[in-house]
Parts: sequence; C-alpha cells; structure tokens
Amino acid sequence: MRRMADASGRFKMTAVDQRPPIKNPIKTKRGTSEAPWEDVAIFKEMLIEELQGESSAMLLDPHYAYPRGVTKLQASRGLIVTLEDSIFRETPAGRFSSAIDDWSVEKIKRIGGDAVKVLTWYRPDADPAVCQAQQDFTQRVGEACARYDIPFVFELLVYPLAADQEQTRDYVEMKSKYPQLVLDSVRTFADLKFGVDLFKLESPLAAADVPGVGAPGWEEAQRWFDALGAAAGRPWVMLSAGVGMGEFHRILTHAYHAGASGYLAGRAIWSKAFAHFPDWQAIRGGLHGEACDYMRALNVLTDSSASSWSAHSCYGPGGARVEPADASFRHVYQGFGD
Repeated sequence: MRRMADASGRFKMTAVDQRPPIKNPIKTKRGTSEAPWEDVAIFKEMLIEELQGESSAMLLDPHYAYPRGVTKLQASRGLIVTLEDSIFRETPAGRFSSAIDDWSVEKIKRIGGDAVKVLTWYRPDADPAVCQAQQDFTQRVGEACARYDIPFVFELLVYPLAADQEQTRDYVEMKSKYPQLVLDSVRTFADLKFGVDLFKLESPLAAADVPGVGAPGWEEAQRWFDALGAAAGRPWVMLSAGVGMGEFHRILTHAYHAGASGYLAGRAIWSKAFAHFPDWQAIRGGLHGEACDYMRALNVLTDSSASSWSAHSCYGPGGARVEPADASFRHVYQGFGD
C-alpha cells in the first residue's frame, strides 16, 4: 500500500491500462480493423515517460504498457497491473467479467507488481445468476491476492443493461445512472470475503450533476459521496470514467470531503493530448504541458484535502491491517511502518 501512495499516504495514480478507449480511436484514424500494436504501445510508453513524475503509482496492462514501458518506470513509483480482460461477455441478463487468458495474480506478483487491479462490471439489479457469477469472480481474485500477499485494488462500474436507453459496450459514464446502484454495489463488495484492500470508485452522481464543494446545492450532492465513503469501509480513491478535467476536479472535492485518499485516473488526464493522434510530437507536447499541469492541480487538491490511507479506521497504529478473527482467508497485516 505504501508503494502506491506518496510519503503522506495519499494516492496520486495514473491509469495506463485502458484498451478499448485507446485502441478504438487508433483503429478509426488508421482505417484498420484492429489498432496496430506498435501505435498502442508507443502511446502507453509515452504516458509512462511524461506522467510518472506527477504520479505516486501507475497502472499498466500486460499486453502493451508493461512490455513496452516497464523499463521506463522509475523504481520509486508503485506498479499496479491489471488482471481483467477488456473483452467481457454481454448478455440480456447482464455482463460477465473474466481474467486475461494465461494471466494471474501469481504472475503479477512474479513480474514485480505492487498490487493487482480488477474491474468488475456490476448491477445489483441484474439477473441474480449474473450477480452471483460476478461476485464469485471477484472473490476468487481476492483469495488469490491474499494467498500471494499482494494488495487487491478493486474497481466497480455500473453499466447499462440491454433494456436501458443508454445501452452501449463503450467505457463511458452513464449519464442517467442511479446513485443507489453505485452505493448498493459498494456495500456488496465491502464484505470481507472479497478481500478488497483499496476501492477504485466512480462518482455516485453523473459528472454533470456534481457541483463541487462550496458551489450552490453542494450539500445535497455531498450526502451521496459521504454514503459512498461509509459504504467502502476502507481506503478508496476516485476513478475519472473519461469525464472532463473540470468535472473530475469537482468530483474530487466531494470525494475528499467524504474521506477519499486520492485518485486513480486516466482519460481525464490524457485524453486531450491523445486527440492529436497520430501526431506524436503534439501528443507528447500535450502530455508534457496541459496534462502535467492538470495533474499538479489535482495533486495540490489531494495534498490539502485527501485522507491518508493508513489513517483509515480499518487500520491500526502504524498502518497495520485490523481484521475480525473470522476473516478466514485474509492475512492480518502486521509491521507496516515498523
């Protein structure tokens, strides 16, 4: 956990593991059926080179970012590696997640990962069989993380069902999402049997409906974020879900007011620069300039308002993990900070 955070215990993490949000625009501009591996890998390498200076940790995927850019990652930066496949099974009853073929928690630990990240698509109102399958998938990952003694970073996203008006397979925020679905999902996976060490959560409200702390009507929005933090019951960070820079900054003001310990974001940081593809020089300039400037602004807010992960109520003195005696498969972490 310390490897992912800064010296004050706050998470300033950059996501470089996106696949469809990067591959789809590339193949469209290249006019190809698939995004060329080299294009995707070059961009991810560039993200590592330009953004790691403002990051406490970086989230890489095993197909592009890790093989192309891990040697560029500074040893002082935490390394999080994704486990889930970006290709999910869509059915009328709901979505099914799965791990990348021939990839595992054990292999992430062996290549030097400091944490395992998994995204589980979840709708508490989906078919019960789908909900159970998604819970089983997540629990298997949590058990493996406990077995190999590596933190489990768990990402939850509410998605549109087949009958919903916004039905899409794209990685985009639902504009009409119900905040109660977000809260109920977090409450489900806060159960100790899933072994989540750090939650990566979406805003319970659509980004356009988040005013920012201090703006008119902010108290009503804040109640949802307060409920989100209470439901998590452990350290949590915000994801950006591809929203705009200003929107994500406003979301963070609410999250930090509710006790969040930082962010793990991608597209809100680098999407403007990526829009210049295939002009690599313009992309690098955008990352080095506007993207880094934006991260510095996020980090100022994080330093002033976010909570240290080790100060969370589920940790004891020095950051030692405190678990009930009946949490059978979970380790009781001892010695953090000794």
